[in-house]
Amino acid sequence: MRDASPETPQATASPAIDAHGLVKRYGALEAVAGIDLEVPRGMIYAILGPNGAGKTTLMRLLATLARPDEGTAQVMGHDLATDPDGVRGSIAMTGQFASLDEDLTGRENLIFLARLWGFGRQAARQRADELFAAFELTEARNRQVKDYSGGMRRRLDIAASLIVTPGVLFLDEPTTGLDPTARLRVWKMIRQLAQSGVTVLLTTQYLEEADQLAERIAVIDRGAKIAEGTSRELKAATGSGFLHVTLSDPKRIDAAAELLEARLDSPVQRAPEGARLSVMAKTPEAANAAIAALVAEGLALEDFAMGSPSLEEVFFALTGGAPSAEPEDAESDAAAHTGTDGDAGSAGDARSDADSDLRTDTRSGSGTSSGSAPSSNLTSSANVDADTTPSPDSPQKART
Repeated sequence: MRDASPETPQATASPAIDAHGLVKRYGALEAVAGIDLEVPRGMIYAILGPNGAGKTTLMRLLATLARPDEGTAQVMGHDLATDPDGVRGSIAMTGQFASLDEDLTGRENLIFLARLWGFGRQAARQRADELFAAFELTEARNRQVKDYSGGMRRRLDIAASLIVTPGVLFLDEPTTGLDPTARLRVWKMIRQLAQSGVTVLLTTQYLEEADQLAERIAVIDRGAKIAEGTSRELKAATGSGFLHVTLSDPKRIDAAAELLEARLDSPVQRAPEGARLSVMAKTPEAANAAIAALVAEGLALEDFAMGSPSLEEVFFALTGGAPSAEPEDAESDAAAHTGTDGDAGSAGDARSDADSDLRTDTRSGSGTSSGSAPSSNLTSSANVDADTTPSPDSPQKART
């Protein structure tokens, strides 16, 4: 049997993730620069940062897919350096790209993975059906994955991470490319996971996603953690309001932006569409003076308002830019700069950075959490057989 042993009260009280001074270098590039991180158990914790900030690299370190050059970390009480197998046995990871066999049906994919985990034939089918029900995919379970929509594939890929319930689930950009309806469904699933006792660490390019889901948020830039707190705390930490103006003539937006930056000494954010500008104003008096200056220059306003900053505006103020929609690949960038194709000094490492795109999932070990999480279709209660050989009636095609 491969059931997880119950944890001691002391272990249960420890954080799910406890990292101190993590550093990762690729030649001269310091992708992670001394990050501390403490994530309580059962929490949804978001990591925000612009493209290339080090989000994915940090996640790879915590998942044992890369080795830190400095620092220490424990995941579910297991030390990254001295007990990497224990870490892998308590986590699951879903990267930015689906890793399902498109020629198999959704149900065949999950049954195959369950059999590899050591589930018996009947238990594997039962677990697959539980996950299909939990992810609202039952009607599609017998369709080939290549016929799934993007949102359905994403939900199935996350379900595959939960064949055996992990203590920590790493989600790298979980809703990138999904339509609003599919995104809401994934958000619902993530909340249910946290309610069942699973700790969720996610990176995201969507500020609304972090605002809606995460109990705490860390903002990292250039490999360093520059802010941390709840969404409300991060908004309050700016200590300022934001002035929003909409010009009557969109052709004069450049002149208005230049004037606002000069008057308020803060970078101006431009809306993706229309002639709307946002800028941090330290006082209402400063905002009033800026509006008066716009009018004096003949820059007519269609609308203006002063209000509390949004999380996106806080992010912009902290990092100087909006989050990028492009996938982060700091390791590949580092390899290009250094002329290497992997971790400096460890080219023979089985977890080398040739795998830096996270297209394969980490789903290893017993993966159960403390054993005290409420029972649900998202948590596995089936016994796992000692014999992990797939049965003749299970799918024989390996995942790609």
